[in-house]
Amino acid sequence: MSEHYNSLLRAIHRTNLVRGTRRISSSRQTKLPRRQEAIFRDALCALNTAHVPYVVTGAFALALHTGIWHPTKDLDIALTHSSTAGALATLRQAGFQTEVLDPVWLGKAYREDFFVDLIFGMSNGVLVVRDSWIERSYPGQVADVDTRILAPEELLVSKLFVARRDRYDGADVVHLLYKLGEQLDWLYVLDLLGEHWQLLLLALTLFAYVYPANTDIIPRAVWTNLTGRLQQTVLEPKPPRVFRGTLIDPDLFKIDVSEWGFEDQLEMFRFSRGGENPRSPVPSGTEP
Repeated sequence: MSEHYNSLLRAIHRTNLVRGTRRISSSRQTKLPRRQEAIFRDALCALNTAHVPYVVTGAFALALHTGIWHPTKDLDIALTHSSTAGALATLRQAGFQTEVLDPVWLGKAYREDFFVDLIFGMSNGVLVVRDSWIERSYPGQVADVDTRILAPEELLVSKLFVARRDRYDGADVVHLLYKLGEQLDWLYVLDLLGEHWQLLLLALTLFAYVYPANTDIIPRAVWTNLTGRLQQTVLEPKPPRVFRGTLIDPDLFKIDVSEWGFEDQLEMFRFSRGGENPRSPVPSGTEP
């Protein structure tokens, strides 16, 4: 597994710790500091003027769909990989410093103490932002700028994979299900997840634990579909050594790959999205 990848995730986590972001859910949206709002406005106006196709995600999308606000120093932008270079160039012209932190999923733009994250996939390489994510977005406003907000289906699916020891979006997922479970396009959600449908069943089980009196918010057909799949999986398990733990947490599941002989799905997915080739020889003096 790439040490660069693990170092990147740890650095992002350390940055969040430095910000002191103890996340407590609230419907009260605190007004952004004036300078932060101005920087976000500059970024969004620059992207709009350049006709870059994008959607706002992260805290602003969660607030739109659930009414829950998490304070943030980041403006999260989702866009396709093909739009990323143009977006970074646009933001550089607007006075931001920019870089691609990970070719699989993340670019960043900086000004002062604030960040614009340009997200074109998931860090594990399982999902990529597609044109349909832009087309299905909702109208909204951020920093007094008319923009587009990521739809709840894509927001839900992307959060299902955020289940590391140091960052778990389970509460956000459960709140999305509580607020929108009856309205979601469930066929589309299942299509986005593909072979990773068990993560949705896991989230629904947590939902049933948190809201035992409200399980009817989720259509019965969804429960039947997923529990039926689970039963079939138990009766007819996949071939030996299929292992997906590193797609969730590459640190806590590292032992499965390094000592127990399982194949690293994370490396294969990341390589398919432009990450390092897991079959390449490790240069002398570097960690495997």
